[in-house]
Amino acid sequence: MSEKKILSVGNKVFIRTVTYHTIGRIDSIEDGLIELSEASWIADSGRFSNAIKEGVAVLNEVEPVGRQGVSMGAIVDYFPWEHDLPTKQK
Repeated sequence: MSEKKILSVGNKVFIRTVTYHTIGRIDSIEDGLIELSEASWIADSGRFSNAIKEGVAVLNEVEPVGRQGVSMGAIVDYFPWEHDLPTKQK
């Protein structure tokens, strides 16, 4: 049995780019752009491994932005987000 790729439509992801971090649900991937819904800019994730393991509760600074496009050329790395998406400013 093979697992679904992390960067697949419908998946929730935590993306780190060269200048920022963001969390959201992938709506589409085309023309070098990932479009996210329910997206939040993460100004401060706190301890990174804790954020990935524990979710929203340990994020220090969150700015919900709704829809967002992310250039695939700017992505440094990405991780599956196995938690609820942040919905409140923090």
